[in-house]
Amino acid sequence: MSFEIGSILEGKVSKVMPFGAFVLLPGKKSGLVHISEVARDYVENINDHVKEGDEVKVKVVKIDDDGKISLSIKQALEPKKRVAGKQSEPGPKAPVRPADIDWSANNNSEMSFDDMLSRFKQDSDEKMQALKRSNDSKRSGGYRRGGGSY
Repeated sequence: MSFEIGSILEGKVSKVMPFGAFVLLPGKKSGLVHISEVARDYVENINDHVKEGDEVKVKVVKIDDDGKISLSIKQALEPKKRVAGKQSEPGPKAPVRPADIDWSANNNSEMSFDDMLSRFKQDSDEKMQALKRSNDSKRSGGYRRGGGSY
């Protein structure tokens, strides 16, 4: 059986190693799911996510010239759903990880790159001016170093 890059397959975990999991695919082929492709979150211990004998859904990511098949469990998962207008509860906030950010929400397809760059520069200049004003106001009041007599 031949596989195509991007196809989603069902497989069975045949061996778990510290760097990834080998998955037995249809047609008695085997592929590797690297530890970075096991879950959306950081995987410290792969054994917390997969065990030998687990049935898993995988996506074919790469097929080398020598026939080695690279697989991904996280890419075979359903995409995260974004909840519009959701307000967070007050209290301690969890740190934001790059995987938690929905980059598609910042879609500026109507703006040209030059317009986006211009807006970024303007926002940056405004923030720098605000920081300078804040620093100047802190320096003007209170104790000053040097130049004074006692």
